[in-house]
Amino acid sequence: MKTNNLDDEQKMPLTDHLEELRSRFIKVLIALAAGFVVCFLFKERIFGFVAYPLQCVMPEGSSMIFTGLPEAFFTYLKVSLFASLFLTSPYTLYQTWKFVSPGLYPTEQKYVVPFVVLSTLFFVGGALFAYFLVFPLGFAFFLAFATESIAAMLSMKEYLSFSMKLLLAFGIMFELPIFMFFSAKIGIIDSDVLKKNRKYAILLIFITAAMLTPPDVVTQTMMAVPLVLLYELSLWVVKLAERKKKRGTADTEDGG
Repeated sequence: MKTNNLDDEQKMPLTDHLEELRSRFIKVLIALAAGFVVCFLFKERIFGFVAYPLQCVMPEGSSMIFTGLPEAFFTYLKVSLFASLFLTSPYTLYQTWKFVSPGLYPTEQKYVVPFVVLSTLFFVGGALFAYFLVFPLGFAFFLAFATESIAAMLSMKEYLSFSMKLLLAFGIMFELPIFMFFSAKIGIIDSDVLKKNRKYAILLIFITAAMLTPPDVVTQTMMAVPLVLLYELSLWVVKLAERKKKRGTADTEDGG
């Protein structure tokens, strides 16, 4: 008969849950700090990589600037931190899984490797989609407003803030199928709800894309269309999770 760890988890005092959360959070912070040190050693190269899509569309002979004495230093600190977030994301996802896994069935706990691998791939895939496709079009749109009398003076700090927000936004949004799958596993959502609210979801996706991207139709569409496809993929993934859940329930009843 199939059993899970929910009863054992419910018997655990709240303080034990908080202690475990604190322990895993500290491990994530240690990994993040270690990654930060490594990334800071290559801060110029990392920033150059992040700035490359902008440099490709900047007018010839122009360069980025910093307007305050500590701006470049703090910009390098921030880019090292962001790079560490990407670098240590598999470990962060692993610790997240280990925290929530006691509430899952033993057969579901073995999904730790697929969860970490797929979550990392989707997150990095979303960031790369923004980097290679959205950035060039968006930056070209903004720089098109420069004229002979109006020159673009691009600040390191402002560029990093803008680009990192987009990279993180795309990375997180590309996690939608993974989030939906495990939400279906624990019964938070089902495929009928997704089908019923599809048109509202698509409307929300286009509104979100309009808020997070430059105000041109091409860039907004380049963000919205993949998200719509991810929503449809999530619907299929949720159906798959429901079938597996029903099959597991049937096996439990037969075993009982």
